[in-house]
Amino acid sequence: MGFFIMIAIAVWVGSMVVWYLVTNVLKSQDVDKIKSRLAGKETKAKVKAKTRGPALIETEDLQTGKFALRVLKRFDLQPRLKTLLEQSGLKWRVARLVHACLGGFLIGYLAVHFFLPPKFRILGLIPAALCGLMPILFVVRKRNSRIHRFEELFPDSLEFVSRSMRAGHAFSVSLEMIHREFQEPLASEFKRAFEEHNLGLPLDVALEKLAKRVPLLDVQFFVSAVILQKRTGGNLAEILDKLAYIIRERFKLRGKIKTISAHGKMTGTALSSIPIVVAVLMFFTNRDYVLFFFNDEIGNYMAGGGIALQLIGYWVMQQIVKIEV
Repeated sequence: MGFFIMIAIAVWVGSMVVWYLVTNVLKSQDVDKIKSRLAGKETKAKVKAKTRGPALIETEDLQTGKFALRVLKRFDLQPRLKTLLEQSGLKWRVARLVHACLGGFLIGYLAVHFFLPPKFRILGLIPAALCGLMPILFVVRKRNSRIHRFEELFPDSLEFVSRSMRAGHAFSVSLEMIHREFQEPLASEFKRAFEEHNLGLPLDVALEKLAKRVPLLDVQFFVSAVILQKRTGGNLAEILDKLAYIIRERFKLRGKIKTISAHGKMTGTALSSIPIVVAVLMFFTNRDYVLFFFNDEIGNYMAGGGIALQLIGYWVMQQIVKIEV
């Protein structure tokens, strides 16, 4: 088992090294071409053949990580990962995320494989899986942080759009002005919506794409209000002011709920930590009693069942104190 894993790691490392060398060679060739252009050595025919600019729509690189992309496409995971990376604000490719997960899995398994006895080496798959999930957890954390920051700035942006419309500006111009007046990630998202509309995309479609990129209920309310006002008419500035007021009131209510449920969360964490603390104390005071759960087969089943029940209990307690607003 270990021999095959070493072969797999060697093949993976070798492929990464070859890919790195090939990309460096291609980059050096591009540098040589640029130098030849500056020196005036390139013919006019070649210049005419290469006058095409960059594509307006950025597409996924289908050459890097072909096998990983083929597997993701088979299980319909590539669009989900691409959406996750887009919402997190990271300029990563899907293939890069998959390679990072595979590398973390192999490193985690090797780190545990050489320290566990042969009988328990199968358990190395658990920390290996956790290490493989670390890149995805990092992306999810960046996504949640970015969406939370967007949610904090969103009420101010609605009031800004309302004031600019009362001053005589068009709604699309107000979206473009948000890019200059607000911070990230709100500035880039509204700038993208404005540029899509400015390039010919209907305003309804541009706002719907904004709602997909930022999966917040408040953004969906905003998009629905704008589309409804465009079709039926009405005072959009007043609607945006009221929506901003409702969002701020939700923030206040959410803060009160966090304050009330803080005691329940602390209680759940303390109850879940007690078995771990007791196990550590028993290991130093009565080691033979604790080793029973590692050396005996029945003890292994009991320890696994206890850990599973402990995790289920912690999840249930967290769900009890979790209140959606």
